[in-house]
Amino acid sequence: MADLTLDTARKILDAALAKGVEKKFKPLVVTILDARGAVKVTAAQDGTSLMRAEIAHGKAYGALALGMGSRALFQRAQEQAYFVDAVNTLAQGRMVPVPGGVLIMDGSTLLGAVGVSGDTSDNDEICAVAGIEAAGLKANAS
Repeated sequence: MADLTLDTARKILDAALAKGVEKKFKPLVVTILDARGAVKVTAAQDGTSLMRAEIAHGKAYGALALGMGSRALFQRAQEQAYFVDAVNTLAQGRMVPVPGGVLIMDGSTLLGAVGVSGDTSDNDEICAVAGIEAAGLKANAS
């Protein structure tokens, strides 16, 4: 698989949302971007709070922008706050450097990223990883 198809993106989306329901997490928004950063699919469960779609997009966008899961980006922000702030300024504030943004890998090929927002960042990441793995792909959260 060279590209992230809409069918695969929908599988990831459905499985990520199902994991949130299974775990009884707060309502989630899931955004899936392809490797070039284009939105493949976004969905919000009923009852999500304002800004969740933007946050989910920012988690996925940040992962793609720096080629690392947003958990690693969060760690880097703690160690090199000025660098991450400068990159986010260059990105016009579109990166959200907290867990919940996970790269989608097919072997060593980057297909895109998933961003999830709505519950705690750790729980958001659990859903992103579950969605990717349910589609038979590798999740890179770090």
